[in-house]
Amino acid sequence: MPHSFGYRARTRHMFAKGFRNHGPVKLSTYMHIYKIGDIVDIKADGSVQKGMPHKFYHGRTGIVFNVTKSAVGVIVNKKVGNRYIEKRVNIRIEHVKHSKCRDDFLNRVKDNAAKVKAAHESGVRVLLKRQPEMPRPAHTVSSRNNAPVTLAPIPYDTLI
Repeated sequence: MPHSFGYRARTRHMFAKGFRNHGPVKLSTYMHIYKIGDIVDIKADGSVQKGMPHKFYHGRTGIVFNVTKSAVGVIVNKKVGNRYIEKRVNIRIEHVKHSKCRDDFLNRVKDNAAKVKAAHESGVRVLLKRQPEMPRPAHTVSSRNNAPVTLAPIPYDTLI
């Protein structure tokens, strides 16, 4: 039970970079464009101390509300007691990345638009709702070239 309650207390593994990923930040990190309304994941980079978020926000997802030349403002929902508080955090761009949480949805929107266009041209209705995968149809297994095998447990034996 440690008794120090510093800003980075108990973050030894949280802020550590992965195996063979040490060193300076890649330049592609600085080439990403962030716009207001983008959904971003917060992941603190231990090699950059400036603009690092508090450990609470590490691994959280938020929405960009402000963009400056070297940082972004992110809105994150924090659960306090029985309610959620909207927290506004300013974080340097080394510690954020675009979230992939909407990629599946956006791809589905594009596919649905293509399906609607094709259906409109052919004059047939199309179902856009995602359907659960149904059980496989019934089938019989031939035992002609596939003899049944009787399974039995191997008797326990000490190997010492």
